[in-house]
Amino acid sequence: MVKATSWIEHEREMREDGILTPEREAEIQVEVEIIAAFIEARRKENLSQRKLEELTGVSHSTINRLENGDTSPSVSTLLKVLIPLGKTLKIVPIER
Repeated sequence: MVKATSWIEHEREMREDGILTPEREAEIQVEVEIIAAFIEARRKENLSQRKLEELTGVSHSTINRLENGDTSPSVSTLLKVLIPLGKTLKIVPIER
């Protein structure tokens, strides 16, 4: 197996190896949209990660990992950080 030299090559190899399925791509897209909306809401409220920690009790490091996509938080944790931002979670149909 030749190592990929670019993201495009790596992505192609993952598809060929069955690692990056259409389902996984859709999942990744939803995760990216949630993270982006969370960051936008926090910034709109002019809250630092540290201030959000104070308001929620969710550690700064957890908030940082959430924003970097380095963790898959529980629904409870997501709600803890969203509610002070005036946001919540909602289940809606996927646009196809």
